[in-house]
Amino acid sequence: MKRFLVVLAVLPALTLGACGDTMGDRALSGGGLGAGAGLLAGSFAGSPLTGALVGGALGAGAGAITSSDQFSLGKPFWR
Repeated sequence: MKRFLVVLAVLPALTLGACGDTMGDRALSGGGLGAGAGLLAGSFAGSPLTGALVGGALGAGAGAITSSDQFSLGKPFWR
């Protein structure tokens, strides 16, 4: 049941993707989104730090391998 909750919480972060047009911006913002979702999932499963690390890695990967044409949350706030 705990694994199901982790997947359920991390999956939206991966579908949200990232913001920005460059691979670096997309990886950074995707990692932040994934870490937030993983932290939430990990708190349900009993290990928030592990959830944040896994979610951040998956989110950064999803942001880096996708393009802004596929999906984008707009311009990063740091630009």
